[in-house]
Amino acid sequence: MTNRGTPTALSIAGSDPSGGAGIQADLKAFSANGVYGMAALTALTAQNTQGVIGIHLVPPEFVADQIKAVFADIRVDAVKIGMIANAEIATAVAEALATVEQSPPIVLDPVMVAKGGTPLLAREAVSAVVKRLTPIATLVTPNLPEAEKMLGRDGAIAQTTKEMSELSTELLRKGAKAVLIKGGHLTGAKSPDLLATPQDMLWFDATRHRTKNTHGTGCTLSASIAANLAKGQSLADAVRTAKAYVSGAIQSADKLGVGSGHGPTHHFHNLW
Repeated sequence: MTNRGTPTALSIAGSDPSGGAGIQADLKAFSANGVYGMAALTALTAQNTQGVIGIHLVPPEFVADQIKAVFADIRVDAVKIGMIANAEIATAVAEALATVEQSPPIVLDPVMVAKGGTPLLAREAVSAVVKRLTPIATLVTPNLPEAEKMLGRDGAIAQTTKEMSELSTELLRKGAKAVLIKGGHLTGAKSPDLLATPQDMLWFDATRHRTKNTHGTGCTLSASIAANLAKGQSLADAVRTAKAYVSGAIQSADKLGVGSGHGPTHHFHNLW
């Protein structure tokens, strides 16, 4: 068997200069999970642990150029898509990935709102994410508010695991191949996530750790899943392994002591 070298993963997302979310979190998660990470930037943000101060978008054609440049030279074993920002960038990403001869697994994290409440996706761009990116994704990983918005709803958020199941079924009907709905917004001692495919529904529970330092958890989880898929794990195993890794990163977050707001998780809790 030919040695294919170190597994690789490409993150297509925005930059977080404080290092807790976005491209920076993805690259840390890739590395912590034994995968060589690459990045194509969609946006620059000015933010820290207290919130987002400003956003500067990368021109859609240059986003596409970054993606094409990586694929033209380097084997990509998995792709993670994070902050898209607007419909034009969503279209550029979809079209760039459509040119790839053998598309790797794609994990789509439909980032819509920052931890502090700042919108990271234009309202009119939600439909572009659903129509252009969801169908090409191996897995979509919305939290509860994001799942509701993807279904065109505003307001009420699912409060029970039964409602989470209903959301996943509706997203599958809208064209998603597989959905991981994250239950972090639920209350209770456990934080349940639901992996739904047309064939099955699997629940993944973890103990809820009481900490304010959860900046970038969604980015880290989706990047970790992509890393595990890059290493050849099945979808269920990739989610299971990533869930355990992120749970440990949250549990160890307070040890970092970074920032005065919502600090980052500890990406290297197993290594440091």
